[in-house]
Amino acid sequence: MSAEDLENYESELELQLYREYKDVANLFNFVVETERRFYLANGVDLKTRSADGEVFFDLTLTDAWVWDVYRTGRFVKSVRIVTFKDVNIEELNRMEELTIPKDGMELD
Repeated sequence: MSAEDLENYESELELQLYREYKDVANLFNFVVETERRFYLANGVDLKTRSADGEVFFDLTLTDAWVWDVYRTGRFVKSVRIVTFKDVNIEELNRMEELTIPKDGMELD
């Protein structure tokens, strides 16, 4: 396999992952970003801890989807993350789909 073939393969994997993300993003309440991964989750529990003068974050996600191009099972029931870096958690603003009635009447 040439370097170009490998690059094309990785580009295709990234594109497939992005498409999957677009398909599943509206199923989740939170976006969570750590220094190593990006997650979608419906439950987030963040605890700040310290040991030996070091501060770290103990994060548990439930009903999650993991952004990882090489992972075959991206949906996970529970994920525990321990990190010394900042964690970014954003609550998603899920808008319900707007449906326009076929008869042209106004929505209530």
